Amino acid sequence: MVKLNDLRDNPGATKDRIRVGRGIGSGKGKTGGRGVKGQKSRTGVAIKAFEGGQMPLYRRLPKRGFHNLFSTNLNEVNLGRLQQAVEAGKLDASKPVTEAALIEAGVLSKKKDGVKVLGRGELTTKLDLEVYAVSKSVADVIEKLGGKVTLLAPKADADAA
Repeated sequence: MVKLNDLRDNPGATKDRIRVGRGIGSGKGKTGGRGVKGQKSRTGVAIKAFEGGQMPLYRRLPKRGFHNLFSTNLNEVNLGRLQQAVEAGKLDASKPVTEAALIEAGVLSKKKDGVKVLGRGELTTKLDLEVYAVSKSVADVIEKLGGKVTLLAPKADADAA
């Protein structure tokens, strides 16, 4: 039977840390495992990709591609998913469908630059959308059902200005 006062780690499961620079008898005294002299034996060294004055590898290789500063990271939602949320009672069809409403309903997990509604699935409920973008088929379906689509202006980034 195991008792609380008998509990302990298996032998060899934990090791004592090496106390560096604590006398010559410790085996890690004097230079503390750093060798002798030179930049790397001192504190505060951050050499990273320095290659002793030779052109570093990351500068010798050609660069490819670019990062678009004006790209948008959108949440995508299909019509079928909106219909599911309405039928489950999570999305109120009488109120405008916004990004905040979709997050609250559990359709989206987190806020991004905006929402784009795509046309996969069936929609049978009249909805008013306030989103960043919709596909052409979605705009047709919404207007046939008597709803309306309001496209929001893209969010102006503070760092892009």
